[in-house]
Amino acid sequence: MTGTGDLQHQSHAGGMEMGGGGRHLGILPAMAARRKTTAKRKTARKKAARKTTARKRLAPSRRQRGLAAAEVVLELADPGVAPLAAEVAAAGGAPIGAYREPLSGRPLLLAALPVAAVQPTPFQRDLSPTHTKRLARKIEEAGAFLDPLIVVRGDDGRLWTPNGRHRLAAARVLGLKVITALVSPDESLAFRILALNTEKAHNLKDRSLEVIRMAYSLAESRPRAKESDFAAEFEAPELLTLGIVYMDNKRFAGGAYSPFLKKVDRFLDRTLRVSLRQREDWAARLLDIDAQVKRIIDRLKARGFKSPYLRNYVVARINPVRFHRAKKGDTTPPMTMSAALTRMAAAARKFDVDSVKPGELALVAAVVSEE
Repeated sequence: MTGTGDLQHQSHAGGMEMGGGGRHLGILPAMAARRKTTAKRKTARKKAARKTTARKRLAPSRRQRGLAAAEVVLELADPGVAPLAAEVAAAGGAPIGAYREPLSGRPLLLAALPVAAVQPTPFQRDLSPTHTKRLARKIEEAGAFLDPLIVVRGDDGRLWTPNGRHRLAAARVLGLKVITALVSPDESLAFRILALNTEKAHNLKDRSLEVIRMAYSLAESRPRAKESDFAAEFEAPELLTLGIVYMDNKRFAGGAYSPFLKKVDRFLDRTLRVSLRQREDWAARLLDIDAQVKRIIDRLKARGFKSPYLRNYVVARINPVRFHRAKKGDTTPPMTMSAALTRMAAAARKFDVDSVKPGELALVAAVVSEE
């Protein structure tokens, strides 16, 4: 028989064990809760810091610029727009009014133009039928064509729109007789306005093709102009090189090569005709490298590697400047474009598929998805 003392001892011991277990079980949720609270606080602080930074970036200028309201008003008879109004009328359109653009003071003409009288600039992005149909449907649903096109006089004497290709196509789909337009006598606006085009989001191919078409057009109309003179219009030098590649191969994976090109491609201080010949050579070499990359990818697939990021991985491995980190404000390339392409081609020829590990592909996938 077990004595009363033994029962009391067992009961007390059991209570200690339960109590100890209870204390441990209580500690774990508390620690987890504290971690969650700390993480939330850190996240909140980061968000607050981002908002503060955004507010600082978006602070309005203390210096006011541009015209006063009364200065914007312009009569149709003004010499700055009268010849343009006559051209609009000759094209079958009707001048509606005129004003001075409030930032620069340049004259602009508001006009109704026959849809058939306006053409997109020849260097614009390719037309997207899907986007055009969707835009036409939305205009139909809204019951109004509210966004005027920007129109300039083209090199061929016709009226060009540098930023309204899809709206113009949508107007034709809807069967509109006329569209409203802001007509500018400043023909160079056709090139400068591309950076403001947000009607349909640019992807890398669209941007590159627009820029290279513009470059070839400028090379014909302004043969003595230097490529570096149009840095603002071209946005980035690598778009010129990629544009030539895309003209040859619309399916080229430019996104995989863009990080490499950003580090070594710079605007050239040569005439456009000369610089374009140089870029045609670079584009051909880039296509040769990509052919080697494709062969490497095929060998990796034969070894069982299956990933949508194989090209990104291979290009990153053969990129001779992948570890270069430029100092703040330093735009000097780590090596010339020609030297970089030579090293890249050599690295592609020496690529060892047996050295590839699955974990490396997973890392590339994570980096690409973050970008």
